[in-house]
This record gives sequence, structure tokens and C-alpha cells, in this order.
Amino acid sequence: MKYGIVVFPGSNCDDDMVHAAGSVLGHTTYKLWHKDEDLRDLDPRQDCIVLPGGFSYGDYLRAGAIAHFSPIMRSVAAFAKQGGRVLGICNGFQILCEAGLLPGVLLRNKNQQFICRNLYIRTESRASFLSAHLPKGKVLNIPIAHAEGCYYADEATLQQLRDKDQILFRYCSPEGEVNEAANPNGSIDHIAGICNEQGNVVGMMPHPERAVEELLGSTDGKTLLQWA
Repeated sequence: MKYGIVVFPGSNCDDDMVHAAGSVLGHTTYKLWHKDEDLRDLDPRQDCIVLPGGFSYGDYLRAGAIAHFSPIMRSVAAFAKQGGRVLGICNGFQILCEAGLLPGVLLRNKNQQFICRNLYIRTESRASFLSAHLPKGKVLNIPIAHAEGCYYADEATLQQLRDKDQILFRYCSPEGEVNEAANPNGSIDHIAGICNEQGNVVGMMPHPERAVEELLGSTDGKTLLQWA
């Protein structure tokens, strides 16, 4: 399996993802430049595109608002339409929402501050390629690092996410309890990650690529990324 990792101006987690997918998990990895439309030989039947974290285009206007106009995103959308797996992490999640590949929007954190720390998320659904191998209720220790991580959707969209089992992860306590104290950014319904209806496009705010080795304090990110 191959990973194509998109690099935008301001991306800063692309090398982390290359290391996690390549050096740790042993997959072939390519970097895909934002101005290109060529996905090389990535096959939507088996490969994966990652939109990594960072501050694409400096987060001007709002996070992800400019990046979704990059030429590469036309190819990413076509790849997803063919059933190809697309994973957006942090800024990548923001870009997927701005591009309309996922519903909702990411707003400023409730406390209006940048938050960077390890926390816990609970697996809520197995309806995506990323979570299908995890038991429902599985608690993962994975770090966050964002200023605009407050997920929001209107009530109709939120109900659709619930009805169609598209809420993949919620912020929780170490014991798996979902409550306000465990929600770092004010996300509606404590949402940390979602997928599209088909389950092949996933967005999440926590950074699994930063939790793939014992040296980093957790290998739960590796557990999550071992979906293939």
C-alpha cells in the first residue's frame, strides 16, 4: 500500500506522517506538492492520501480556506469520488471541511488559545476505513495541537452524522467518559473526528502520527494507523 502526503505552504506535519507511514509502518510514501494535480500511481482501490497538519497558507482568512483551492485538491476530490481513502489530520480536517468533502466547520477553540497536549478520544464508530479494525469504545491516547479545533455543524447536519454513524471519535477521559471536562476545544457533541457517508474520507483533529513510538509517550496512533 502507498501513502500520498500532500504538502501545502505552511504544512509542518508532512515529515511526521512520512515517518509514521513509511519508517514505522513500512508503507511506500510519496509527497504530493499542492500545485500539482498528478497523484503519481496512487490507486483508489488500495492506497491512501493524507492531508497533514500545519498552517496551510498561514491560516489566512481561516484555517484551510485557501488550501482547498490548490490544484491538488481537484485530484484529491476525484480520488475520493472513486472510493479512494483520504485522511485529513488537524489542518487537513479543516481543509476537507472547507472543500466540502466533509460536513461542518472547525472554529476557534472555546478558550481562544492554541492547545497542545496529549488527551484521550473514544472510538464511536467502525464505519470508516480508519476505524473499522477498532472495537467500539476503544480509548486512544493521542495528542492535539490546534487553535481552530472546535467542530461545529448545524442541528440537521449533526443529526445526520449521528443517524448515519459518521461520528468516529469523541473526546473523553482516560476512563472513556465523555464529558465537558474532557472536551479541550468546545467541539459540539465532543466530536474529535468524523467521516463521510461512504467511510472513505476521514477528518480528525488529534495527531495519530505523533503517537507511533514509545519514545513519544504513546503508540495508540500506530494502533489507529494500522488499518491496512
